[in-house]
Amino acid sequence: MAKDRIFSAVQPTGDLHVGNYLGAIKNWVKLQNSGKYDCFFCVVDYHSLTGDMDAKKRHSQVFKTVAELLALGIDPEKSTFFIQSEVPEHTELAWIFNTVTPMSELLRMTQFKDKSGDQKKNINVGLFDYPVLQSADILLYKATHVPVGQDQVQHVELTRDIARWFNNRYEDFFPEAKAKLTEFPKVMSLLNPEKKMSKSYGDAHVINLSDSPEIIEKKIKKAVTDSGKGKAPGAENLMMLLKSFADKGTFKQFVEAGKKGEVRYGDLKKAVSDSISLYFNDFREKREGFLVDEVKTRKIMSTGAEKARLVAIETMDRVRKIVGVR
Repeated sequence: MAKDRIFSAVQPTGDLHVGNYLGAIKNWVKLQNSGKYDCFFCVVDYHSLTGDMDAKKRHSQVFKTVAELLALGIDPEKSTFFIQSEVPEHTELAWIFNTVTPMSELLRMTQFKDKSGDQKKNINVGLFDYPVLQSADILLYKATHVPVGQDQVQHVELTRDIARWFNNRYEDFFPEAKAKLTEFPKVMSLLNPEKKMSKSYGDAHVINLSDSPEIIEKKIKKAVTDSGKGKAPGAENLMMLLKSFADKGTFKQFVEAGKKGEVRYGDLKKAVSDSISLYFNDFREKREGFLVDEVKTRKIMSTGAEKARLVAIETMDRVRKIVGVR
């Protein structure tokens, strides 16, 4: 019996941070290691073209993102791991999907409004159309499940709609991929705990996985907290980070102190920074190894692209015949 197929991806827009890890990558590794799924994981560099990053930085960041994902445990022996631009069938399928996708549906996508608000001087067609490319990313491999948080369900629903529109117009070929909802803590900005942790607010708002212990401690010291008994957003965010990265005993100690109204934020911040630093110590060492041995790392990715293309070519050969261009 064939395994369900997972597809998920990350944009190379900056160094990975704890929000990326808890929100997606930790779960990718869990799904991969479960042995229950045929996993496809991708660094979507074409998607990053919709932003404002320059070419030189993008080229460097793609490689760094690859190194970081490998260091976090994405295993090319267990998963198909590759870079989007090394499989040209992604953009070909996106164009075909453009021809069955109504403009009105893309106008409904909430993330276009958010993203265009963040880069008002660069509201390009790709920014508007990227959900179609995202659907092509998923359906090129005929994925059955897409692990996402609640805020990404709308995109998976569009992918299901595009599969249905294609199948109704031509023939029943693409599966209607399902969102595989993942329960994970929402990581908030260190300096503005009312907002989700994001690189777009600046480096001081995030804890990068590659940050040194000294930098982590400095950032955590500046994290916003509130007076009271640890129930305000800033303190809750620190407690969530402690729960995610500290040992159970340390976390329990602060929970009990919180119940008594005896939490000392200086102590809490020290515990959080120490726990995060220790948790990602092994990652930092592995990351450096993948960055230094560039030949080995790029060989891993070219092998992954070859594996992905075997599936992609088969899909596109069939799609071309279905739509009548081959």
